[in-house]
Amino acid sequence: MPSPKRRILIIQGHPDAGRPHLGLGLAQAYAEGAASAGHEVRTVTPAALEFPLLRSAQEWEAGELPAALRQAQADIAWAEHLVLFFPLWLGDMPALLKGFLEQVARPGFAFRRDATNPFAAKGLTGRSARVVVTMGMPALVYRFYFRAHSVKNLERNILGFVGIAPIHTTLIGVVEGMSDAKRNAWLAKVGKLGRNAA
Repeated sequence: MPSPKRRILIIQGHPDAGRPHLGLGLAQAYAEGAASAGHEVRTVTPAALEFPLLRSAQEWEAGELPAALRQAQADIAWAEHLVLFFPLWLGDMPALLKGFLEQVARPGFAFRRDATNPFAAKGLTGRSARVVVTMGMPALVYRFYFRAHSVKNLERNILGFVGIAPIHTTLIGVVEGMSDAKRNAWLAKVGKLGRNAA
């Protein structure tokens, strides 16, 4: 039985949008797989957008969303499933992606302003997510020795905190020097995830 058609937003979080890399290929494979199954797909690339970093709580709460991010925020509101692709840099997501998420996840959008309980203020419920992370170290080392701390932080303190659930992860390790056969296997696997909107 085919999976129901879904609205999918791909967030390509690699800061270097000007050169081909595995993360870009994975995002393209997911998008092509999803489109081939009839899902609606949009993509946002924070590295291609001009926006400042937030510097105060007041700016986050009451400042105006930069014009370059209005469509990205509208795409998040449109989506039923979010898929984030990024490389692990210094043990975490790149700063540009974190800055993007801080900008778009504002009160009145990601949080309801009238909620007295912060746990009841989630503004993005009804959406699921997948997080795909590439890294130089073996994925098992990151998952079990480092306990995937930064991905868990993203899941719990950002995506989960605004109501996105369930959240699934795909960790891809030892990407430097990866063989063509292994690269193609990962592209196929991620393409299948796209077809299933998973």
